[in-house]
Amino acid sequence: MPSTLESEEHKALRAAVAALGKRHGRTYDREALWSEAAKLGYLGVNLPEEYGGGGGGIAELSIVLEELGAAGCPLLMMVVSPAICGTVIARFGTEDQKRLWLPGLADGTRTMAFGITEPDAGSNSHRITTTARRDPDTGDWLLTGRKVFISGVDIADATLIVGRTEDARTGNLKPCLFIVPPDAEGFTRRRIDMELDAAEKQFELTLDDVRLPADALVGDEDAGLLQLFAGLNPERVMTAAFAIGMGRHALARAVEYARDRTVWKAPIGAHQAIAHPLAQAHIDLELARLMMQKAAHLYDAGDDVGAGEAANMAKYAAGEACVKAVDQAVHTLGGNGLTREFGLASLITAARVSRIAPVSREMILNYVSHQTLGLPKSY
Repeated sequence: MPSTLESEEHKALRAAVAALGKRHGRTYDREALWSEAAKLGYLGVNLPEEYGGGGGGIAELSIVLEELGAAGCPLLMMVVSPAICGTVIARFGTEDQKRLWLPGLADGTRTMAFGITEPDAGSNSHRITTTARRDPDTGDWLLTGRKVFISGVDIADATLIVGRTEDARTGNLKPCLFIVPPDAEGFTRRRIDMELDAAEKQFELTLDDVRLPADALVGDEDAGLLQLFAGLNPERVMTAAFAIGMGRHALARAVEYARDRTVWKAPIGAHQAIAHPLAQAHIDLELARLMMQKAAHLYDAGDDVGAGEAANMAKYAAGEACVKAVDQAVHTLGGNGLTREFGLASLITAARVSRIAPVSREMILNYVSHQTLGLPKSY
């Protein structure tokens, strides 16, 4: 079957999650929804069956997040915990790490945060300064550095931290991933005061000679870049799902309002100035979803290179579509679009996130410019 057509299983999953989202709605309790989604097997749908997961892939997980978002109750930590951290551990973790973490990530009883962004590195992961060095006497790792805009650290059982170790052969620093428990000595967090109204909070992390056992390193020390990018492609696909769900939610509210609101003789939705921008928003969201499905399909099929291109394009398209859909939805409602009652105004800030994180639209355009089109690098 072509990947552009959803299977019956995917349609059934979409309908079931939509029903769950509808029950919780936009006034949802994050913990209650997380717990119920976990019990129904939705949170770990992408993780291996042998460790308690659903045995599916990012295609299935993105459906879950998109439909929850469309119902107004997206779970941001799905992007981080099962998609990034779960994928990295499932693909590269030791047998002990898989047994220790994957069942809990799958059934929602354990959550993992992901720490890559740094105050001075931004989008340039090659400038990451969080360094890990070996204690020659004990074999322990010592981590030192800072991270910023790390989601949900306060509710996480551990944070998967991207650090850099020195390559013994070349002396160059290379990325490696470490599982850091929240109570590790020297590991502190400061909550960042955000205008963003979200259930999940943002933190700045400081690691001051945090001592970790040798087995805190995920997988093989030499597989650093592979491990890192194994988590970043699912992150982009899931961010696209998050954005598409949010855009769909805003659009549905606007369409409902435009059908009912009558100022002159006909509902305002009968006027093309109202109807056409909403139709355009719908088209853009549908096109973004197609690219997201392609990216998930390529990733689940093991094509990391193809998935990288498609995941970046999907994230770009979804971010643009989301921002436009939210803007048009608010505008359709006029003053009502800014009231708490209708719940759209807070999405103006939230929609911007999909353009900024986890990688800005400009960096995606850079990627497509030199990776896809073969143009020279500007940086």
